[in-house]
Amino acid sequence: MSDEITARNRAIAIEAITGVFIKRDTDVPQKLFNMNYTQHNPTIANGSVAIPELIRALPAEFRYEMGMVIAEGEFVAIHGRYTGWAPKPLIAVDIFRVVAGKLVEHWDVMQEEVPPEKTVSGNAMFIPAE
Repeated sequence: MSDEITARNRAIAIEAITGVFIKRDTDVPQKLFNMNYTQHNPTIANGSVAIPELIRALPAEFRYEMGMVIAEGEFVAIHGRYTGWAPKPLIAVDIFRVVAGKLVEHWDVMQEEVPPEKTVSGNAMFIPAE
């Protein structure tokens, strides 16, 4: 795939995750998610109609921070920190498949954040984007 398609898909995934988790914009799913969006997170239903309800259910203290973004063709991976989604902050990689300008599929891998001083390496699990 071309660099232009990769860049466009990267921008769409960033706009989607920012719209859903930072701006909490319930109009974003209609604009950026395919109606038949396939969800691989076991706690979220398929379809773009599930996303506005997810947004409305976010607790007031919920916060999302974006880190690195990696894109290749129709796939975009975003490393991020979710605070307030679970009892402890979660570090995640959200993987999106983007086709014809819409998110059509999503996977994620999440784990509890361990502070750098409690890791064997002393390294942080997450570095926010600048």
